Amino acid sequence: MRKIIHIDADCFYAAIEMRDDPRLANRPMAVGGAADHRGVIATCNYEARAYGVRSAMSSRQALKLCPDLLIVRPRMEVYKEVSREIHGIFREYTELIEPLSLDEAYLDVSDSPHFAGSATRIAQDIRRRVSLQLHITVSAGVAPNKFLAKIASDWKKPNGLFVITPEQVEDFVSALPVSKLHGVGKVTADKLTRLGISSCLDLREWSKLALTREFGAFGERLWNLARGIDERQVQVDNRRQTVSVETTYDQDLPDLAACLERLPGLLEQLAGRLARLDSSYRPDKPFVKVKFHDFTQTTLEQAGAARDLDSYRQLLSSAYARGAKPVRLLGVGVRLVDLRGVSEQLELFAR
Repeated sequence: MRKIIHIDADCFYAAIEMRDDPRLANRPMAVGGAADHRGVIATCNYEARAYGVRSAMSSRQALKLCPDLLIVRPRMEVYKEVSREIHGIFREYTELIEPLSLDEAYLDVSDSPHFAGSATRIAQDIRRRVSLQLHITVSAGVAPNKFLAKIASDWKKPNGLFVITPEQVEDFVSALPVSKLHGVGKVTADKLTRLGISSCLDLREWSKLALTREFGAFGERLWNLARGIDERQVQVDNRRQTVSVETTYDQDLPDLAACLERLPGLLEQLAGRLARLDSSYRPDKPFVKVKFHDFTQTTLEQAGAARDLDSYRQLLSSAYARGAKPVRLLGVGVRLVDLRGVSEQLELFAR
Protein backbone atom coordinates (compact mmCIF):
# COMPACT_ATOMS: atom_id res chain seq x y z
CA MET A 1 0.00 0.00 0.00
CA ARG A 2 1.47 3.32 -1.08
CA LYS A 3 1.66 6.38 1.14
CA ILE A 4 1.24 9.48 -1.01
CA ILE A 5 1.34 13.11 0.09
CA HIS A 6 0.09 15.92 -2.14
CA ILE A 7 1.43 19.35 -1.16
CA ASP A 8 -0.18 22.50 -2.53
CA ALA A 9 0.93 25.99 -1.50
CA ASP A 10 -1.87 28.35 -0.52
CA CYS A 11 -2.27 31.19 -3.09
CA PHE A 12 1.47 30.82 -3.69
CA TYR A 13 2.41 33.97 -5.62
CA ALA A 14 0.09 36.16 -3.57
CA ALA A 15 1.36 34.62 -0.32
CA ILE A 16 4.95 35.51 -1.24
CA GLU A 17 3.97 39.07 -2.12
CA MET A 18 2.14 39.47 1.20
CA ARG A 19 5.09 37.97 3.05
CA ASP A 20 7.54 40.38 1.44
CA ASP A 21 5.27 43.41 1.81
CA PRO A 22 3.03 43.11 4.90
CA ARG A 23 1.04 46.15 3.75
CA LEU A 24 -0.60 43.85 1.19
CA ALA A 25 -1.99 41.53 3.83
CA ASN A 26 -5.65 41.64 4.89
CA ARG A 27 -6.73 43.43 1.73
CA PRO A 28 -7.89 42.04 -1.63
CA MET A 29 -4.82 41.58 -3.84
CA ALA A 30 -3.79 39.53 -6.83
CA VAL A 31 -0.76 38.78 -8.94
CA GLY A 32 -1.26 39.30 -12.65
CA GLY A 33 -1.15 41.57 -15.67
CA ALA A 34 -2.47 45.09 -15.97
CA ALA A 35 -6.15 45.49 -16.82
CA ASP A 36 -5.44 48.05 -19.55
CA HIS A 37 -3.19 45.54 -21.34
CA ARG A 38 -5.65 42.63 -21.36
CA GLY A 39 -3.90 41.22 -18.30
CA VAL A 40 -4.90 37.97 -16.61
CA ILE A 41 -4.96 37.05 -12.91
CA ALA A 42 -2.32 34.42 -12.06
CA THR A 43 -3.48 33.99 -8.48
CA CYS A 44 -5.11 36.00 -5.72
CA ASN A 45 -5.45 35.94 -1.96
CA TYR A 46 -8.51 34.71 -0.10
CA GLU A 47 -9.78 38.23 0.55
CA ALA A 48 -10.03 38.69 -3.23
CA ARG A 49 -11.61 35.26 -3.73
CA ALA A 50 -14.44 36.32 -1.45
CA TYR A 51 -15.45 38.74 -4.24
CA GLY A 52 -15.38 36.00 -6.88
CA VAL A 53 -11.92 36.81 -8.22
CA ARG A 54 -10.05 33.72 -9.41
CA SER A 55 -7.01 32.67 -11.41
CA ALA A 56 -7.18 32.85 -15.23
CA MET A 57 -9.80 35.61 -14.97
CA SER A 58 -9.10 38.79 -16.91
CA SER A 59 -7.79 41.59 -14.72
CA ARG A 60 -10.51 43.85 -16.07
CA GLN A 61 -13.23 41.44 -14.94
CA ALA A 62 -11.52 41.02 -11.56
CA LEU A 63 -11.60 44.78 -10.99
CA LYS A 64 -15.30 44.88 -11.87
CA LEU A 65 -15.96 42.29 -9.17
CA CYS A 66 -13.63 43.95 -6.67
CA PRO A 67 -12.92 47.64 -7.43
CA ASP A 68 -10.47 47.83 -4.50
CA LEU A 69 -8.39 44.92 -5.82
CA LEU A 70 -4.66 45.64 -5.92
CA ILE A 71 -2.93 43.84 -8.78
CA VAL A 72 0.86 43.46 -8.56
CA ARG A 73 3.15 42.25 -11.31
CA PRO A 74 4.59 38.76 -10.91
CA ARG A 75 8.19 38.21 -9.79
CA MET A 76 8.84 34.81 -11.30
CA GLU A 77 12.47 34.50 -10.20
CA VAL A 78 11.45 35.00 -6.57
CA TYR A 79 8.70 32.39 -6.88
CA LYS A 80 11.11 29.93 -8.50
CA GLU A 81 13.61 30.39 -5.69
CA VAL A 82 10.97 29.78 -3.01
CA SER A 83 9.85 26.68 -4.94
CA ARG A 84 13.43 25.39 -4.93
CA GLU A 85 13.60 25.89 -1.16
CA ILE A 86 10.32 24.00 -0.67
CA HIS A 87 11.62 21.12 -2.78
CA GLY A 88 14.79 21.13 -0.71
CA ILE A 89 12.60 20.45 2.33
CA PHE A 90 10.79 17.67 0.45
CA ARG A 91 14.06 15.92 -0.40
CA GLU A 92 14.90 15.53 3.28
CA TYR A 93 11.99 13.07 3.53
CA THR A 94 11.99 11.33 0.14
CA GLU A 95 13.58 11.42 -3.30
CA LEU A 96 10.31 10.28 -4.90
CA ILE A 97 8.94 13.71 -5.81
CA GLU A 98 6.75 14.58 -8.81
CA PRO A 99 6.50 18.35 -9.33
CA LEU A 100 3.25 19.49 -10.94
CA SER A 101 4.10 23.21 -10.88
CA LEU A 102 6.16 25.61 -8.80
CA ASP A 103 3.72 25.31 -5.91
CA GLU A 104 2.43 21.75 -6.11
CA ALA A 105 3.92 18.26 -5.92
CA TYR A 106 3.30 14.62 -5.09
CA LEU A 107 5.60 12.81 -2.65
CA ASP A 108 5.78 9.04 -2.25
CA VAL A 109 6.85 8.38 1.35
CA SER A 110 5.94 4.67 1.37
CA ASP A 111 9.50 3.67 2.32
CA SER A 112 10.54 6.81 4.18
CA PRO A 113 12.21 6.04 7.52
CA HIS A 114 11.13 9.33 9.07
CA PHE A 115 8.61 9.35 11.92
CA ALA A 116 8.46 5.54 11.91
CA GLY A 117 7.02 5.67 8.39
CA SER A 118 4.01 7.83 9.32
CA ALA A 119 2.95 9.79 6.23
CA THR A 120 0.69 11.97 8.38
CA ARG A 121 3.53 13.03 10.66
CA ILE A 122 5.81 13.65 7.67
CA ALA A 123 3.15 15.91 6.12
CA GLN A 124 2.74 17.74 9.44
CA ASP A 125 6.48 18.30 9.68
CA ILE A 126 6.78 19.54 6.09
CA ARG A 127 3.99 22.03 6.73
CA ARG A 128 5.65 23.16 9.95
CA ARG A 129 9.03 23.66 8.31
CA VAL A 130 7.68 25.55 5.29
CA SER A 131 5.86 27.90 7.64
CA LEU A 132 8.86 28.35 9.92
CA GLN A 133 11.53 28.74 7.23
CA LEU A 134 9.65 30.42 4.38
CA HIS A 135 6.80 32.15 6.21
CA ILE A 136 4.07 30.89 3.88
CA THR A 137 1.58 28.07 4.32
CA VAL A 138 0.96 24.86 2.38
CA SER A 139 -1.95 22.45 2.52
CA ALA A 140 -1.39 18.70 2.44
CA GLY A 141 -3.39 15.62 1.60
CA VAL A 142 -2.34 12.11 2.66
CA ALA A 143 -3.85 9.03 1.00
CA PRO A 144 -3.03 5.63 -0.52
CA ASN A 145 -2.89 7.06 -4.08
CA LYS A 146 -2.38 10.24 -6.08
CA PHE A 147 -6.04 10.76 -6.97
CA LEU A 148 -7.17 10.78 -3.35
CA ALA A 149 -4.14 12.68 -2.04
CA LYS A 150 -4.85 15.56 -4.42
CA ILE A 151 -8.49 15.71 -3.37
CA ALA A 152 -7.45 15.55 0.29
CA SER A 153 -5.07 18.51 0.00
CA ASP A 154 -7.95 20.69 -1.12
CA TRP A 155 -10.30 19.44 1.58
CA LYS A 156 -9.19 21.80 4.36
CA LYS A 157 -7.57 24.63 2.40
CA PRO A 158 -6.04 26.99 3.28
CA ASN A 159 -3.33 25.87 5.69
CA GLY A 160 -4.91 22.47 6.23
CA LEU A 161 -4.09 18.78 6.47
CA PHE A 162 -6.52 16.01 5.57
CA VAL A 163 -5.81 12.30 5.77
CA ILE A 164 -7.65 9.45 4.03
CA THR A 165 -6.55 6.11 5.47
CA PRO A 166 -6.97 2.87 3.50
CA GLU A 167 -9.84 1.92 5.79
CA GLN A 168 -11.63 5.20 5.02
CA VAL A 169 -11.35 5.03 1.22
CA GLU A 170 -14.61 3.12 0.64
CA ASP A 171 -16.86 5.49 2.59
CA PHE A 172 -15.03 8.64 1.50
CA VAL A 173 -15.18 7.87 -2.22
CA SER A 174 -18.82 6.70 -2.08
CA ALA A 175 -19.98 10.14 -0.98
CA LEU A 176 -17.65 12.03 -3.32
CA PRO A 177 -19.35 14.18 -6.01
CA VAL A 178 -18.33 13.10 -9.50
CA SER A 179 -17.30 16.70 -10.20
CA LYS A 180 -14.32 16.09 -7.87
CA LEU A 181 -12.94 13.24 -9.98
CA HIS A 182 -9.64 13.82 -11.77
CA GLY A 183 -10.30 14.65 -15.42
CA VAL A 184 -14.01 15.47 -15.01
CA GLY A 185 -14.50 18.95 -16.42
CA LYS A 186 -17.69 20.91 -16.90
CA VAL A 187 -18.75 19.09 -20.07
CA THR A 188 -18.28 15.61 -18.60
CA ALA A 189 -19.90 16.68 -15.32
CA ASP A 190 -22.94 17.99 -17.22
CA LYS A 191 -23.23 14.72 -19.14
CA LEU A 192 -22.97 12.69 -15.93
CA THR A 193 -25.73 14.82 -14.41
CA ARG A 194 -27.97 14.20 -17.41
CA LEU A 195 -27.40 10.47 -16.88
CA GLY A 196 -28.49 10.80 -13.27
CA ILE A 197 -24.98 10.40 -11.86
CA SER A 198 -24.05 12.88 -9.15
CA SER A 199 -21.87 10.85 -6.77
CA CYS A 200 -19.38 8.02 -7.02
CA LEU A 201 -21.99 5.78 -5.42
CA ASP A 202 -24.23 6.49 -8.42
CA LEU A 203 -21.31 5.85 -10.75
CA ARG A 204 -20.70 2.42 -9.24
CA GLU A 205 -24.08 1.27 -10.51
CA TRP A 206 -22.72 1.46 -14.06
CA SER A 207 -20.65 -1.34 -15.54
CA LYS A 208 -17.25 -0.68 -17.04
CA LEU A 209 -18.63 -1.54 -20.48
CA ALA A 210 -21.54 0.88 -20.16
CA LEU A 211 -19.26 3.72 -19.07
CA THR A 212 -16.89 2.99 -21.94
CA ARG A 213 -19.78 3.20 -24.39
CA GLU A 214 -20.75 6.62 -23.00
CA PHE A 215 -17.31 8.12 -22.40
CA GLY A 216 -14.85 6.14 -24.51
CA ALA A 217 -11.50 5.30 -22.92
CA PHE A 218 -12.25 7.72 -20.07
CA GLY A 219 -15.14 5.46 -19.03
CA GLU A 220 -12.74 2.87 -17.64
CA ARG A 221 -10.93 5.59 -15.72
CA LEU A 222 -14.25 6.72 -14.22
CA TRP A 223 -15.04 3.14 -13.20
CA ASN A 224 -11.72 2.91 -11.33
CA LEU A 225 -11.90 6.32 -9.68
CA ALA A 226 -15.42 5.64 -8.40
CA ARG A 227 -13.84 2.79 -6.43
CA GLY A 228 -10.86 4.81 -5.25
CA ILE A 229 -8.50 2.96 -7.60
CA ASP A 230 -5.53 4.85 -9.02
CA GLU A 231 -2.39 2.89 -9.86
CA ARG A 232 -0.35 5.82 -11.17
CA GLN A 233 3.09 6.01 -9.61
CA VAL A 234 4.82 9.20 -8.54
CA GLN A 235 6.84 10.11 -11.63
CA VAL A 236 10.22 11.34 -10.48
CA ASP A 237 11.44 12.14 -13.99
CA ASN A 238 8.27 13.41 -15.58
CA ARG A 239 9.68 15.50 -18.42
CA ARG A 240 7.24 17.82 -20.15
CA GLN A 241 6.62 17.80 -23.89
CA THR A 242 4.40 20.85 -24.16
CA VAL A 243 3.23 23.93 -22.31
CA SER A 244 -0.25 25.19 -23.10
CA VAL A 245 -3.28 27.07 -21.84
CA GLU A 246 -6.86 26.70 -22.93
CA THR A 247 -10.21 28.25 -22.06
CA THR A 248 -13.74 26.93 -22.45
CA TYR A 249 -16.12 29.84 -22.96
CA ASP A 250 -19.52 30.17 -21.32
CA GLN A 251 -20.91 31.32 -24.66
CA ASP A 252 -19.61 30.04 -27.99
CA LEU A 253 -17.39 32.43 -29.92
CA PRO A 254 -19.41 33.08 -33.10
CA ASP A 255 -16.67 33.67 -35.65
CA LEU A 256 -12.96 34.00 -36.36
CA ALA A 257 -12.86 37.66 -35.34
CA ALA A 258 -14.17 36.76 -31.87
CA CYS A 259 -11.54 34.04 -31.59
CA LEU A 260 -8.73 36.38 -32.61
CA GLU A 261 -9.91 38.88 -30.01
CA ARG A 262 -9.27 36.32 -27.24
CA LEU A 263 -5.79 35.45 -28.46
CA PRO A 264 -3.70 38.13 -26.65
CA GLY A 265 -5.11 37.12 -23.27
CA LEU A 266 -4.35 33.45 -23.91
CA LEU A 267 -0.81 34.29 -25.00
CA GLU A 268 -0.21 36.30 -21.83
CA GLN A 269 -1.23 33.26 -19.76
CA LEU A 270 1.05 31.08 -21.88
CA ALA A 271 3.97 33.47 -21.33
CA GLY A 272 3.45 33.15 -17.58
CA ARG A 273 3.64 29.37 -17.76
CA LEU A 274 6.68 29.43 -20.01
CA ALA A 275 8.41 31.68 -17.47
CA ARG A 276 8.06 28.92 -14.87
CA LEU A 277 10.08 26.42 -16.92
CA ASP A 278 13.62 25.71 -15.87
CA SER A 279 16.56 26.14 -18.22
CA SER A 280 16.58 22.48 -19.28
CA TYR A 281 13.74 23.20 -21.74
CA ARG A 282 13.71 25.21 -24.95
CA PRO A 283 10.40 26.36 -26.48
CA ASP A 284 9.97 25.08 -30.04
CA LYS A 285 6.94 24.77 -32.33
CA PRO A 286 3.85 26.88 -31.53
CA PHE A 287 0.43 25.26 -31.81
CA VAL A 288 -3.25 26.13 -31.42
CA LYS A 289 -6.23 24.00 -30.46
CA VAL A 290 -9.81 24.75 -31.48
CA LYS A 291 -12.87 22.88 -30.23
CA PHE A 292 -16.04 23.78 -32.09
CA HIS A 293 -19.56 23.97 -30.64
CA ASP A 294 -20.32 20.41 -31.82
CA PHE A 295 -17.24 19.12 -29.90
CA THR A 296 -15.22 18.40 -33.04
CA GLN A 297 -11.74 19.76 -32.59
CA THR A 298 -8.49 20.37 -34.42
CA THR A 299 -4.90 21.12 -33.44
CA LEU A 300 -2.46 22.86 -35.76
CA GLU A 301 1.25 23.47 -35.27
CA GLN A 302 4.03 24.81 -37.47
CA ALA A 303 7.73 24.04 -37.32
CA GLY A 304 9.97 27.06 -37.70
CA ALA A 305 7.22 29.56 -36.92
CA ALA A 306 7.81 32.38 -34.48
CA ARG A 307 5.95 32.48 -31.19
CA ASP A 308 4.61 36.01 -31.58
CA LEU A 309 1.05 37.27 -31.87
CA ASP A 310 1.07 37.36 -35.68
CA SER A 311 2.23 33.75 -35.96
CA TYR A 312 -0.48 32.55 -33.59
CA ARG A 313 -3.04 34.60 -35.51
CA GLN A 314 -2.08 32.80 -38.71
CA LEU A 315 -2.23 29.40 -37.02
CA LEU A 316 -5.59 30.16 -35.44
CA SER A 317 -7.02 31.41 -38.72
CA SER A 318 -5.95 28.21 -40.51
CA ALA A 319 -7.24 26.00 -37.71
CA TYR A 320 -10.58 27.81 -37.59
CA ALA A 321 -10.99 27.38 -41.35
CA ARG A 322 -11.03 23.60 -40.87
CA GLY A 323 -14.44 23.87 -39.19
CA ALA A 324 -15.66 27.45 -39.63
CA LYS A 325 -18.24 26.97 -36.86
CA PRO A 326 -18.85 28.62 -33.50
CA VAL A 327 -16.06 27.81 -31.04
CA ARG A 328 -16.45 26.63 -27.44
CA LEU A 329 -12.74 26.21 -26.55
CA LEU A 330 -9.48 27.84 -27.61
CA GLY A 331 -6.00 26.72 -26.64
CA VAL A 332 -2.49 27.92 -27.43
CA GLY A 333 0.77 26.19 -26.64
CA VAL A 334 4.38 25.41 -27.44
CA ARG A 335 6.16 22.13 -28.07
CA LEU A 336 9.28 21.78 -25.93
CA VAL A 337 12.77 20.55 -26.65
CA ASP A 338 14.23 18.69 -23.68
CA LEU A 339 17.76 20.11 -23.55
CA ARG A 340 18.73 17.68 -20.84
CA GLY A 341 18.03 14.81 -23.20
CA VAL A 342 19.97 16.56 -25.97
CA SER A 343 22.90 17.10 -23.60
CA GLU A 344 22.90 13.44 -22.57
CA GLN A 345 22.96 12.38 -26.23
CA LEU A 346 25.88 14.71 -26.99
CA GLU A 347 27.78 13.29 -24.03
CA LEU A 348 27.11 9.77 -25.32
CA PHE A 349 28.46 10.57 -28.79
CA ALA A 350 31.46 12.34 -27.27
CA ARG A 351 32.62 9.22 -25.45
